Amino acid sequence: MQDSRVAPSELGSKKISTLIKEYAVPGIIAMTASSLYNMVDSIYIGHIPHVGSYAISALAICSPLMNLAAALGTLVGIGASTILSVLLGQKNYAVANKVLSNEVTLNVILGLLFTAVTLPFLDPILYFFGASENTLPYARDYMFIILLGNVFTHLYFGLNSMIRSAGHPRLSMNLTIFTVVSNTILDPIFIYGLHLGIKGAAIATVLCQIVALGWTWRWFMNRERFIHFPKGIFGLDWRVAKDSLAIGLGPFLMNSASCIVALFINQQLRRYGGDLSLGAFGIISRFTFLFIMIVAGLNHGMQPIAGYNYGARNYSRVREVYIQTVAWATLVSFIGWILSEATPGLAVRMFTNDKELIAISEKGMRMMNIIFPVVGFQMVSTNFFQSLGMVSKSILLSLSRQLLFLVPLVWFLPKMMGINGIWYSYPVSDLMAFTLTLILLVPLLRKLKTMNDGDDPRILGSTI
Repeated sequence: MQDSRVAPSELGSKKISTLIKEYAVPGIIAMTASSLYNMVDSIYIGHIPHVGSYAISALAICSPLMNLAAALGTLVGIGASTILSVLLGQKNYAVANKVLSNEVTLNVILGLLFTAVTLPFLDPILYFFGASENTLPYARDYMFIILLGNVFTHLYFGLNSMIRSAGHPRLSMNLTIFTVVSNTILDPIFIYGLHLGIKGAAIATVLCQIVALGWTWRWFMNRERFIHFPKGIFGLDWRVAKDSLAIGLGPFLMNSASCIVALFINQQLRRYGGDLSLGAFGIISRFTFLFIMIVAGLNHGMQPIAGYNYGARNYSRVREVYIQTVAWATLVSFIGWILSEATPGLAVRMFTNDKELIAISEKGMRMMNIIFPVVGFQMVSTNFFQSLGMVSKSILLSLSRQLLFLVPLVWFLPKMMGINGIWYSYPVSDLMAFTLTLILLVPLLRKLKTMNDGDDPRILGSTI
């Protein structure tokens, strides 16, 4: 039986394809469950009698604010988990526990701060994000409760990521599955049984995450594990925090970009298509999010393998795990493309029975996802740069698809094509981001191919 106080050395020795299966499959299940988490809320909310269509639109309006909250969580969590993987490869357990302590402290600070800043101005923020008199009451009811539980959400997702990087992907997966299953059970009870409507969905979400956080917290309290809470759980080492935040900056900017993009798209959709177009965008986003989360699960599986082997200077294995992950991610995004183009109605009808909303959603889905297969490659490549500590390139790729390319297109194309211009902005930006990724990636792969195991990693320009 493996000693729980020793990092899993299998990451540096076992066959890469086997490791991807062992680490990525739980990650995929966990991230798919996470996407189903959002879909379950949307499906139940979309069928609330007489208000379903407006409630679906309200969820789309809340997305920018929720993306911004998630961005703050990834700023801490992803950076900390990446450093943790490298430290475990170096067998530096003392500093690894400091990273864990920093992760907790920073998440509490940022989670509480975000709630304190946004809650007093919630109505103006939601109006700015595209709410109308029809959708504001539902958006406010949902977001108010989500913000109250924000600090628990930050802590749960951050610590769950640390469990995965510590070599326990199945446990991470099981915790996520628990939140999805419990949310699926509680949603109809709170929404329909207790007649709380959209408020009930938010309450169920927060309660499930608090319970999962309690279990996760208890797991890290066990001092027999090689990674556990030190005596000062809320300690803060600024040197460790600086490195963690630097690596997490790329994903943070990517999620922040999602917030800005969603905000701008909401405004454009309301301008060119009205409230139902906002609802259609919400439906399309949740369907597409399922495949993006599967790719994110592959990334989560790749990250500890790449990070450990990079820390151990096994560069041939670093390159191999990237290539295999890209192949699987491309397959996943290709399947998403097939379903989007051939059978969009099957997905849309899960969320709504409104015929007009169904028609708008089907048309938008076909346009938005017309070159979706390239998205998997771009996501994995961005995560790969981040896993190696190449912060500037990770940030550039994180920003390129959404902020640098998509926002200008969403502003420009509707002037010529109306609402169709908004839908077509996505494939055009995907193609541009794909090209930029190739330009940055090819030299890195060539360097990795020529490097010998054991060479100084500074040759690659890493910050770790």
